[in-house]
Amino acid sequence: MCRHFSLFLLFFLLSLAPNGWCQKEEVCSKSIINSCSDCIRSGPYCAWCQQLNFTKAGEQESARCETRAKLMERGCAEEEMIYPRSVQQTEKNEPLSKSFNMQEPVQLSPQMISLKLRPGDPTTFRVSFKRVQGYPVDLYYLMDLSFSMRDDLENVKELGQDLFSALNKITEHAQIGFGAFVDKTVLPYTNTNKNKLQKPCDDNYECQAAFGYRHVLSMTPRSDEFKKVVTEQSISGNLDSPEGSLDAMMQATVCGNKIGWRNSSTRLLVLATDDGFHMAGDGKLAGILEPNDEQCHMTNNLYTKSNQMDYPSVGQLAMQLEENNIQPIFAVTNDVKNMYKQLSKMIPKSEVGVLSHDSKNVVELIESAYNRLSSKVTLTHDNLPENVRIVYTPRCEHARQEGDNKGVCDNVRVGEEISFDVTVTADTCMENKSFSIRPLGIKDTLTVKLSTNCDCQCKNPPESQHTHCTGKGRIRCGICSCSQGFVGQFCECSIGNREEHTLRASCLRESGIECENRGDCVCGRCLCHTTASGSSYHGEFCECDDEHCEKFQNKLCGGNGKCNCGTCKCYPGFDGSACQCTVSEEGCRTPNNTICYGRGNCKCNRCECKDGYQRPHCQTCLGCPDPCQTKLNCIECLGFDLGPLKKNCSVVCGDSVWHEMVDQFTISSKQCQQKDTEGCWIHFKLDQLVGEDNYKAEILKQRDCPEPPSILAIIGGSIASVALIGILLLLLIKLLIYMKDLKEFRKFENEKKKSKWANADNPLFQNATTTVTNPTFTGE
Repeated sequence: MCRHFSLFLLFFLLSLAPNGWCQKEEVCSKSIINSCSDCIRSGPYCAWCQQLNFTKAGEQESARCETRAKLMERGCAEEEMIYPRSVQQTEKNEPLSKSFNMQEPVQLSPQMISLKLRPGDPTTFRVSFKRVQGYPVDLYYLMDLSFSMRDDLENVKELGQDLFSALNKITEHAQIGFGAFVDKTVLPYTNTNKNKLQKPCDDNYECQAAFGYRHVLSMTPRSDEFKKVVTEQSISGNLDSPEGSLDAMMQATVCGNKIGWRNSSTRLLVLATDDGFHMAGDGKLAGILEPNDEQCHMTNNLYTKSNQMDYPSVGQLAMQLEENNIQPIFAVTNDVKNMYKQLSKMIPKSEVGVLSHDSKNVVELIESAYNRLSSKVTLTHDNLPENVRIVYTPRCEHARQEGDNKGVCDNVRVGEEISFDVTVTADTCMENKSFSIRPLGIKDTLTVKLSTNCDCQCKNPPESQHTHCTGKGRIRCGICSCSQGFVGQFCECSIGNREEHTLRASCLRESGIECENRGDCVCGRCLCHTTASGSSYHGEFCECDDEHCEKFQNKLCGGNGKCNCGTCKCYPGFDGSACQCTVSEEGCRTPNNTICYGRGNCKCNRCECKDGYQRPHCQTCLGCPDPCQTKLNCIECLGFDLGPLKKNCSVVCGDSVWHEMVDQFTISSKQCQQKDTEGCWIHFKLDQLVGEDNYKAEILKQRDCPEPPSILAIIGGSIASVALIGILLLLLIKLLIYMKDLKEFRKFENEKKKSKWANADNPLFQNATTTVTNPTFTGE
């Protein structure tokens, strides 16, 4: 019982601690530190010690950068620490208004605050909000006048007085405007027949010409004027179901002067429709490719760019609604309720209400939606600079969390004061930045001016040649800034006419890092720093340390050796990369009493074989070239005094092949059969001895040499072959000629058969005619 009570008492006392039970440990995550400024930028908990002689000789000046606790442990006086903190200053803080009295009310405080932040250090300030009683309301009723809304229009004409009565319950300063929309007057949205454009409805109905969006009535406080203008409206029509709702909403939002939105008012845009909506990209169906420019294009109260510009995207519309502090209320039928609920999720500060089939409940719908909108206060920001984070913590009865980028209080009553804790963190250094914080749908804003504190305000001695710097430099934040011609931790090195970078080049290794960041380059040589454990870096470039060797059983070098420049030097009797095993060769000894057959080293009682040789004893080499091929030239010259190595055979092959000429093999290894330079087959066997290139060879005395071919037979055969080929060619030519003649003869025979001969006279032939005349005959 006493034990349980003691535990309870301990927990209770811990809970009363200033930071609760868990206190965040302060850590300075420094990297490359060369100055006080580098230290301050490294992290929010880093402090710089400007105390002289704080660092030891050869110690890196980055040791001056640590947490305050660690610097104090090392002997740095608190007044010698540079530890800038974030600062906030309220520049404008007018009190919150209690009620609206025809002057600009104050609903948000403060109105301007200046922050000078240390990078990484979160700073929190409080913002208060109170909605004033009787704050003006501007309501713009935007109605779908497509043919399916004909019954709704008749009821809306009678709702003017009811709307004003509902608004007057909220404020005495209410105004109402009216606008109408259908869709773009081009195919496929609207019938472009000339008669249909003028009267898109059936003949039984009074109908106005097709249009995209028309502003009908600017904001007015008179209910009779609203009723008169709305009564004059008539229905119109189009072809497809989705309407040009987003086109109309965009123009009603950006054409503020024409609509009559007041600067100090709650702006409500009521969209009444029974169909879906077209959005960006749908204009391509009509060949409209120009994107919406989010500008006002209204002439004579008519949207003039309806058929030239595409519909706006949901993102474009949401951005303009937010910029103009307009809160949309979607009054839609039950058929499209889910569609507009999804749209409402993408448009901040919007509500969806379900219309009855004839819009008789529109007043109750607007009143209910307004109450939901006005009772929900959402604090957010815009134009947030890069590398700046902001978190909102609501301080109210009904706080809601909707992400880090906004703070939400729900069920807030009129006149009730609520507050938000705003935490701002800058991750990098910056100057003269600003951003705004404001409640959605409300004009009031808080301007936050932002800069960072990245500089060190050090107490530097006035002497330009300080004795601490051997009279060759001045003190800056505790370290020496040397005069020209001098370098070193205390400006003790004179470089004369040489340039400093040439002197420092001798301190650079292949990595290009001066002294491997483990020392200081003093007069062209590296003066190494001490490690965290107190030992020193060493080597020409401070590249070595004795703390980063391989470990075994979590002990450096297994506790059986000494670490030297990253390599374990084992004590006698121990071996291995981490000195993890005792020296022994029993596991490496082969049947012929050698160690790894001379083809590996015995490490930790195991053979570490050379490339290609296989454990356990490095006897075989799976990846090595076939010795039958590689030793052929040696076998040929040693056994038969032939081949390319004939002249220097003993020099090249004497140390690697010991040979013996035999009639029969006695070695049990694989037999090699290779052809020598004379074309004879040599038969031999190789047995690999101890070592890599050391073989015993047994060579059969007798080579297998094939008989030489008969020269006469080759010549005779060649002549006979040529003669035979010639005869065959002649016969082939003769055959071709014969075939051609035969073909021509057959063709002649065919022509002869086709000709028809008759016994009639030749028509060209004429018989000879003889005429005899007596020259002396006179005819008497």
